[in-house]
Amino acid sequence: MTQDVQDVQAAQAALIAAARQVREQAYAPYSKFGVGAAVLDEHGHIHAGCNVENAAYPQGWCAEASALAAMVAAGGRRVLAVAVCAEAPEPVTPCGGCRQKLREFAAADCPVWVADLRGLRASHTLGELLPHSFGPQHLKP
Repeated sequence: MTQDVQDVQAAQAALIAAARQVREQAYAPYSKFGVGAAVLDEHGHIHAGCNVENAAYPQGWCAEASALAAMVAAGGRRVLAVAVCAEAPEPVTPCGGCRQKLREFAAADCPVWVADLRGLRASHTLGELLPHSFGPQHLKP
């Protein structure tokens, strides 16, 4: 992000709050594992999403995918920062599939903040979570 420290801290707090809040809407009747995610787009808007399970297990979708879909539907095309909120003994980072989905819209230096109900648990970049990734630039002539 090309903002000063105060702006980054404000963005982090707002994204974590949005992810925590939307986590409460998760539809997780099978796993009972609710996850919320929020992304900050290039227009300064926050888009949130939660996981939605399905009785046909592989047909559900993750919170990060929901947040990305909300961003795209609202006209966003670039992710500047991400927050994920879940309750677990260890910090919950995006799954491999969501890391690749995020990569479609985010650069390697995009911060990925991982939180639980008490606050920030870990901070990574997308590049740390998905090193040597395949992205849109690989398909350009």
